[in-house]
Amino acid sequence: MHDRTLSRPVPHSRGLGRPSRTLPPKSCDSHMHIFDPRFAPSPHWNRQPPDAGVDVYRQLQQRLGTSRAVVVNPSTYGTANECLLDALERLGQGARGVAVVGEHTEDAVLDRLAARRVCGLRVNFVTPQSWGVTTPRMLTTLAAKAARLGWHVQVFAEAEQLVALESVLDALPAPLVIDHLGRIDRSGGTSQAAFATIRRLLDRGNTWLKLSGAYMRSRDGGPDYADTHALGRALVQAAPERMVWGSDWPHTTEVPGTVDDAALVDLLRTWCEDDRLMDRVLVENPAQLYGFGDA
Repeated sequence: MHDRTLSRPVPHSRGLGRPSRTLPPKSCDSHMHIFDPRFAPSPHWNRQPPDAGVDVYRQLQQRLGTSRAVVVNPSTYGTANECLLDALERLGQGARGVAVVGEHTEDAVLDRLAARRVCGLRVNFVTPQSWGVTTPRMLTTLAAKAARLGWHVQVFAEAEQLVALESVLDALPAPLVIDHLGRIDRSGGTSQAAFATIRRLLDRGNTWLKLSGAYMRSRDGGPDYADTHALGRALVQAAPERMVWGSDWPHTTEVPGTVDDAALVDLLRTWCEDDRLMDRVLVENPAQLYGFGDA
């Protein structure tokens, strides 16, 4: 059994404690990023990325008790997925990838990504992209490419954008994964239009949601993020079989050193209210969505 405290903090992660319970085997961090200085950022990106490589991330896995990871290629690298593929090779069979590609990417390129354990495409409507403005047409085109391979399409959008895109999202030919609680205003709870949109998409049976990024649009802040509790519980209850959890390490949207990842695991426990359900979110659901082979 691990000591309950670390001797030194994990880079990009506040605190020395571990989660309040020992996580089950095969627990998955379903949303994290790798930034490796060996790979140059895209020319469109004007911020300095952190040094957050695979070896550093393994320290976070040891702290939290996770053994599986889904590496999401950040917008920092544009449509270049070399850093992602390198991370997947180094992390091994316990890792899957979500790539970023342009809408005109050829099938042969996607086939090569699939052979390296990429299983989804991310479409970002929030932060700057190497191609410029992301459009609904691009999303639909990329979803069709994902569907051919049995992949999902992961959408990062503002809550207001999800509402405007609902008819497009509802018609996608591939499974839909919504990033970061849909970026709903945490204090607005279940009374806002975006929650209703997400509920309708979840009810159709082909939509998943990432219980991640609690700090985005939270007014109360960490480590408790109290204004997320009602929203998180409502989403978990809406579709417990299609919820996955992610740390979002190394937390590039936040002030460096302010996010406690162990507290984020404990927040998931608060949202789930039942440890058996928490285990489902951490183990069974990601095994199914990301194809770990033991769903």
